[in-house]
Amino acid sequence: MDWQAFALSLRLATATAAILLVLAVPLAALLVLGRGRWLAALEAMTTLPMVLPPTVLGFFLLVLLGPRTAFGRGIATLLGHPLAFSFNGLVVGSVIYSLPFAVQPLVAGFSSVDTALVDAARLLGAGPMRLVSSILVPLARRSLLSAAVLSFLHTIGEFGVVLMLGGDIPGSTRTLSIALYDQVENFDYAAANHTAAILLGMSVLALTLVYSKAQKRGSVRGA
Repeated sequence: MDWQAFALSLRLATATAAILLVLAVPLAALLVLGRGRWLAALEAMTTLPMVLPPTVLGFFLLVLLGPRTAFGRGIATLLGHPLAFSFNGLVVGSVIYSLPFAVQPLVAGFSSVDTALVDAARLLGAGPMRLVSSILVPLARRSLLSAAVLSFLHTIGEFGVVLMLGGDIPGSTRTLSIALYDQVENFDYAAANHTAAILLGMSVLALTLVYSKAQKRGSVRGA
């Protein structure tokens, strides 16, 4: 078991999930409360990483963040190192790749809130930020949990973007999925079984937590 890769995967998934919650809440609120034809294009862009092959997304990010572009050179000058083949670069790639898994549960949760409550809050003078913080977020708490868990698990298991953007650098960009690939490639199936079992167990435990909370809320409402 590559415990260094395990720790790095946890760091990456935790950082990605935290950043995505900060970004996805206002973005989902904009998609639900906003008006305009351009929102369809915005929603398409947020969903694109879900249908785009991970290697394609990883390649574009590698080119963008590498020294071949002015943007990549500017970031390297600012940070003192290029984002490609670094942990910070993996965070950027993971946030983009897992964005739909944070936004879509929040859009579904915010859309389920009674529009009468939103309209009443607007009549009382509540602005967009007040609507989100006082109405949408409290009434869609389960969506927040789902968004956090799904983005965390999606980042833990990502492979294509990590491989293209970060490579396989121990302690810097080698995650559990990359370690599993290396173990299989080296015919170390015993270690690969352990790594795969840990990835499977983490996913099952996290999803069980989400659905158990949903069942408890359903039983309380039924009572």
